[in-house]
Amino acid sequence: MLTRDTLGIIFANMHENSVREMTQERSMASLPFGGRYRLVDFTLSAMVHAGISQVGIVTKNNYQSLVDHIGSGRDWDLARRRGISILSPYSYTSSEGNMAFHGRIEALYAVRDFIEHSSSDLVLLADTDHICSPDISDIIDKHISTGADVTMVCRDPDPDPENVSNCISVRCGEDGTVNDIMINRFDENYLQSMNIMVIGRLKLLELIADASAHAKTFFERDILLEHINELKVVAYRYTDYVRRITGLRSYYNISLELTDPEKTSKLFGKQIIYTKVHDSPPVRYSIGCDVRNSFVADGCTIEGTVENCVLFRDVVIEKGAVVRNSVIMQNTRVCAGADLKCVVTDKDVTVTSGKKLAGDPEYPLYIKKKSVV
Repeated sequence: MLTRDTLGIIFANMHENSVREMTQERSMASLPFGGRYRLVDFTLSAMVHAGISQVGIVTKNNYQSLVDHIGSGRDWDLARRRGISILSPYSYTSSEGNMAFHGRIEALYAVRDFIEHSSSDLVLLADTDHICSPDISDIIDKHISTGADVTMVCRDPDPDPENVSNCISVRCGEDGTVNDIMINRFDENYLQSMNIMVIGRLKLLELIADASAHAKTFFERDILLEHINELKVVAYRYTDYVRRITGLRSYYNISLELTDPEKTSKLFGKQIIYTKVHDSPPVRYSIGCDVRNSFVADGCTIEGTVENCVLFRDVVIEKGAVVRNSVIMQNTRVCAGADLKCVVTDKDVTVTSGKKLAGDPEYPLYIKKKSVV
């Protein structure tokens, strides 16, 4: 079986409540990361590298920025008939109008026509809360070779309390077969799900139809756990670089890891991460600026001091401004004399002259989109 016979489905809005400050006007999938990327780029690029040529992105709300970012899919070589589809957020119609889905089962049931009309034998389901670059072809090969009904991509357990929130933990036998699933509970003997699964297309349609008929909503609890003795669920253990965004603190810390060349190489060195192309000029470093250990995207103008930071496209740091240990998103201007430490600015922020803003690595200060401080 060829990998291109797999249908990709990405859930754009799952886990966005964990970073509510940053997803009030965008989906989790379109959250900016790493100077020039969105979270969806990592999942979508992995699918494209595996030869998956049909992808559906299931939306729910705040998806305009995602639509703008994806466009026709050209930047991922998916600008073809049935290459990439932004799927409706509505699961059913009631007397109150169109109603958005609740949970993964309702989301899948809402897009069942899209799944039914695919000719693929397998479906790859994925969220966008994990920063990683998995080899999807290898995952699918294992799914086929083990004869699994469902293959769950898992990582070693992470004891960070933030990572326990909304976490799916699985216990495996010696052959990798999953024999128990726990929700929102840490156990060092369990692997943690990365919210990436492979399942047969017809089997998926059968399971969601039955679950929907019984008003069930939670895929892992109401399908996988309930049928754990009937389905062959296998864990694929992922051992390469992976981080999970579970809140503003984790977003901040994972972003600043990009200032470490070794970790950056582990994430970006395995395969290309595609994203929407912007024709920005190179970074302009003015005479007298001081830039150290920072991850800087194209189009930036730096006249002041930048240390241990991630700067997105078209950021301006004016002369006399000091920015340390911060994540500065696109089109932010830090004016002369301003001093920032442990700050995350969203897009189009202006920090006016002389302002001093400081957070802490455990509690970074977040400045919302289009703010003037």
